[in-house]
Amino acid sequence: MEYRAIGLLELNSVARGIECGDAMVKASEVELIMARSTCPGKYLVMIAGDVGSVQNSVKVGREVAGEFLVDRFVIPNVHPSVFPALACSTSVPQINALGVIETYSVASSIIAADGAVKAADISLIEVRCATGLAGKSYVSFTGDVGSVRSAVDAALALIQEEGIIQCYAVIPSLARELHSSLA
Repeated sequence: MEYRAIGLLELNSVARGIECGDAMVKASEVELIMARSTCPGKYLVMIAGDVGSVQNSVKVGREVAGEFLVDRFVIPNVHPSVFPALACSTSVPQINALGVIETYSVASSIIAADGAVKAADISLIEVRCATGLAGKSYVSFTGDVGSVRSAVDAALALIQEEGIIQCYAVIPSLARELHSSLA
């Protein structure tokens, strides 16, 4: 199924996260894409569907989350390449320049990934969501140097006001020895 919108809630309580997921799925006709705990004791709920349904589900989830809400988003017209990057199932035959954006929240990394791929001719490699990263997340992508720089700039512009950028890098020519660690 092709989705037009995705929404995500990131909470710092597993119990409240499960409760939010239940409320979100019951609130509107949406599909549950992800509902899981992550490091360090956070919980993610991601849903997809038409824009109005996703917006309503996220609104209901925010109300249930209360003070346990860490971050959230609704992306009305998500780029289709975001889903395989979230599932770590992208196939990138060649890594040219590499862009990496590391953030303190899952939501900000997904927003950065969507913004980057919409802004420049790049290929998403992965959106790593908090697991094994002490709650941080990152997005990696490749393309020519100019496109990667443009994608990084566009993504950072989308998330910089939140103050949750840990670090970012543009590597013009990644050492071949590191390619297998990214694919």
